[in-house]
Amino acid sequence: MPGPWNAWPWEADPEAVRRDVAVAHARFTDSGRVSGPVRPVVGASWRRSAQHGVDPDTALPRIELTGPDLRDHRDAHPLAAVMPLLRHLLVDTAPGPQILAVGDASGRLLWVEGDHRLRGRAEDMCFVEGANWHEHAVGTNAPGVALALDHEVQVFASEHFARGVQHWSCSAAPLHDPGTGALLGVLDLTGDSHLASPQALALVRAAATAAEAELRALRAGARGPEPRRRRAGRTARPPTGPRGGAASAEARGPAGDDRLRVLGRDGARLTLDGRDLDLSTRHSEILLLLARSPRGLTGDELGARLHERDASPVTVRAEVSRLRRLLGPGLLASRPYRLCRPLATDVDEVRRHLAAGAYRRALDAYAGPVLPRSEAPGVAEVRDGLQAEACEVLGANAGPDVLLDWAEHPEWRDDPRVLTAVLRALDPASPRHAALRGRLRWLGG
Repeated sequence: MPGPWNAWPWEADPEAVRRDVAVAHARFTDSGRVSGPVRPVVGASWRRSAQHGVDPDTALPRIELTGPDLRDHRDAHPLAAVMPLLRHLLVDTAPGPQILAVGDASGRLLWVEGDHRLRGRAEDMCFVEGANWHEHAVGTNAPGVALALDHEVQVFASEHFARGVQHWSCSAAPLHDPGTGALLGVLDLTGDSHLASPQALALVRAAATAAEAELRALRAGARGPEPRRRRAGRTARPPTGPRGGAASAEARGPAGDDRLRVLGRDGARLTLDGRDLDLSTRHSEILLLLARSPRGLTGDELGARLHERDASPVTVRAEVSRLRRLLGPGLLASRPYRLCRPLATDVDEVRRHLAAGAYRRALDAYAGPVLPRSEAPGVAEVRDGLQAEACEVLGANAGPDVLLDWAEHPEWRDDPRVLTAVLRALDPASPRHAALRGRLRWLGG
């Protein structure tokens, strides 16, 4: 099943999705009621856009920064330090035309780079540096919704609230301070329909993880000058790893030894202050979800991610209290529920290796699905998202030896998504291709 943040599932017809949502959009602007096959995240954003007074026929963003003001704000911004890495991952090696945009936490775009032809078209809708694309300014769009909800998201074609933007599609993810969890800004890929595909969201999520790891490494003094000393156009491309992936963020996790291992395990193993704890499934789910939400979750938000049907705040409070007693003071805080310090996970490790081009290390670290027996909606989203990233990145970039080892890994050899990704990359004339094709057919793929 696709997550709620994807524009469509792998097997869907995007054109049919576009037509159906266009009809629903017209009904909403006429009646104020959401109906038809509209994702809840989009329907809720349409309602907020209307409440903010956004006019779907005339909405355009304001240009809030220009000239020296834009340059000074951009040069002083913490995200300036990761722009060389993001350019390498999303512009220099882009498989097709796309625009990379990076904005601050208020929604102002600070960098808009990429395909020259697309950027010329995007100027017509004021998708330019200095423009504010927050949801309350121009309605539903991926960078705006990602900032409003602090979550990666796609917005596809007619899902945009403003009709003048409905020829475009985009995938976006928030970017956080690795030390405090504070929202720093947003990373966005904008272009044609393919940038609302499941693969595009997987790529954006992996790039955001790599950028936050790069910031953490720079803060630790691993390399490079401070962000405010960097000037646009004067930074070198980051060193590269296998098959052209950026190596600077590879294997650089959060500082300290605290760690949560959830891959291929029914219950997580937590390393905390030098001791190892094996956790129940429920406690594993809570810690993973909080590690994924640096700004914290309300009781209602955590309950919705833990239970198919929302749990009562009382139930969530009791579960968190039991976990707090087990862990002792200093890790869990309330109102909202959040971690008091960063907690590394093996999910993050796999994503860092994928973004860095260390594909063999990514496969070695990818011991199995995320908490495979968990039925919590939030955990299922993490599980499916990581698998989508691995299939896209490994299938497109890893060498045949890594791909074949992946297809024979005990945890993945009967997974149709893995076999499909590997078959796309192998020589169709090879004997191994025929064998894997036969296995996929036997599995019903």
